[in-house]
Amino acid sequence: MKKVFRKKSLLALLILAALLALLAGGGGREEAAVPQAEEEEAAPWAVMPENPAPMTGETISVYNWGDYIDSDVIDIFEAETGIRVIYETFETNEDMYAKIALGGSSYDVIVPSDYMVERMIQEKLLQPINWNNVPNVKNIDPRFTHESYDPDFAYAVPYTWGTMGILYNTQTVLERPTSWDILLDEEYRMDMFMLNSPRDTLAIALVMCGHDLNSVDPADLADAKALLIEQKPLVLAYVVDEVKDKMIAGEASLALVWSGDATYCMSESDELDYVVPEEGSNIFYDALCIPANARNVSGAEKFIDFLCRADIAAMNYEYVGYAIPNQAAIELMGEQAYNASPVNNPPQETLDKCQVFKYLGDETRLYDTIWTEIISEF
Repeated sequence: MKKVFRKKSLLALLILAALLALLAGGGGREEAAVPQAEEEEAAPWAVMPENPAPMTGETISVYNWGDYIDSDVIDIFEAETGIRVIYETFETNEDMYAKIALGGSSYDVIVPSDYMVERMIQEKLLQPINWNNVPNVKNIDPRFTHESYDPDFAYAVPYTWGTMGILYNTQTVLERPTSWDILLDEEYRMDMFMLNSPRDTLAIALVMCGHDLNSVDPADLADAKALLIEQKPLVLAYVVDEVKDKMIAGEASLALVWSGDATYCMSESDELDYVVPEEGSNIFYDALCIPANARNVSGAEKFIDFLCRADIAAMNYEYVGYAIPNQAAIELMGEQAYNASPVNNPPQETLDKCQVFKYLGDETRLYDTIWTEIISEF
């Protein structure tokens, strides 16, 4: 979910973390300099072919989250295949779903999150992927396949994953937060941002009330609604993409964010840090899917296979900033450097307290109604 990470920022961050790890382990200055040189001289990223393929007139239409792919990746795909990519973006799963479900638009590749994949499978809005045409799917770590949202591993190729947590300014929040309760602290009145996303923000409110983040119990949701209404005077704004620039600029002390956004913000400001509170949170997966009404299934399969290629996935990871399930890409980048990021690779005890969103069926409308009531006077 899903936002931008500047090229080279993540690589530099990972290299620095790896160097610090070496130094902490007793490595000397000369030893630490070696992996840095190797990283710089042996960057695994794909490059534009010297002799681009002529454009064939074939096109594919891709619908993705904003800033969720390196534009160079698209350019290389077009140059290698001669297939032109028509690219559009959305801000929320619900926006994407509405456009697909209404049937007025046709896309060849979309990138929904876990619970939306589950919903679209149930409503027959996705088509199974022919794995014979996506050989690079072998690069996906089996731990990320056969998830609850696609148990038969038939409709979705894992693209990225992450957590939801608190991004905070260490200059104004002097103690590392351990609980979601800081989002109710009067000390931060008009000094925090919340996500303008009903599913995400209500989920955290449910956790804060001691309920399951997938609850559809009206009493649980009433508790979550009351908590968020109580919190409203403390909230500077409900935002999505714009939270990154605002937190980097120091406009607030706290923000509810997705981990990839936190990674980007931390790469741009040494004053920012990220934590998943001890009560637990959401762990999400975004996936590459082919809509049932896709016009160019063959082109879609080629594009998905291309994104699963190790060098392309590594290049894309550097830009997007979210954790990836592509084991071949991780090995290409170097597992030590990749695993040096505690934001995108949290400890198992943190992950054990996180849950995947489930599709809630008709109860989704209850979430939407409650959310409208919460923000209607904001």
